Amino acid sequence: MSMDFPRADTRAVQTRITYLDAGSNVNRRFVAPGEEVNTGTYSPHDVRVHDARAIQDQFTLDRNGFVLAPHRSAVKDFLDKEEVDRVYPAEALELVKSLTGASRVTARGWMVRTSGQIPRREEKVTGYTHQGGIQPPAGEAHIDFTPACAERMARDIHAKEFPDARPFSRFIASSLWRAFSPPPQDWPLAVCDGGSVDDADTTSNVLVVVDQIPDRETMMGPLPDEASLPAATIFRHNPNHRWWYFSNM
Repeated sequence: MSMDFPRADTRAVQTRITYLDAGSNVNRRFVAPGEEVNTGTYSPHDVRVHDARAIQDQFTLDRNGFVLAPHRSAVKDFLDKEEVDRVYPAEALELVKSLTGASRVTARGWMVRTSGQIPRREEKVTGYTHQGGIQPPAGEAHIDFTPACAERMARDIHAKEFPDARPFSRFIASSLWRAFSPPPQDWPLAVCDGGSVDDADTTSNVLVVVDQIPDRETMMGPLPDEASLPAATIFRHNPNHRWWYFSNM
């Protein structure tokens, strides 16, 4: 059961969340260094987002799909790729273990997202891998994986990282976010209560990693092996969605 909503003891803000438009059929997200483009058509919708800070201890992963967890990182500069690569993955693994009770955890990489200016690369990039860099916010309502993509990825990663372990009985594909600028943030993270989401609201958005964003005709054209590519879950607007944020992260 999800949390009662709205709550009398929480403040709220009126804002807009971007959702996929009805009838948008070719849904792909092309990502290149410092740039991301969706082929689908999206529109902003007025949404009331409640501040969960005063009741932060009442949220659980099982019930709501998200929690706020205290953690102090040893990373001094999250814009220093070498330092983050060296320090942060081990910290993240231990934190996820403590939050989930998982016996085996592995990381897929990290990304800094900022609403600020991202410097344009002067040199041409070859073999971009879409991790360990700086990207704009992923500003539309989404989950990073579809259920089928998450399960396929979990099995592939488990076979590679834990070849001698027994097959897993269950898994969780999670995203771990933190703010690295002082509050108040100008682009706070909003999270949707999982109990308010219906499968009928969803469709997939295929992730296409490229060195340079192609033209519109190419993005909408045939895509070899599209079914095997990673895919996110994106959402059409539903007024029943219950949105939260944590102020002053």
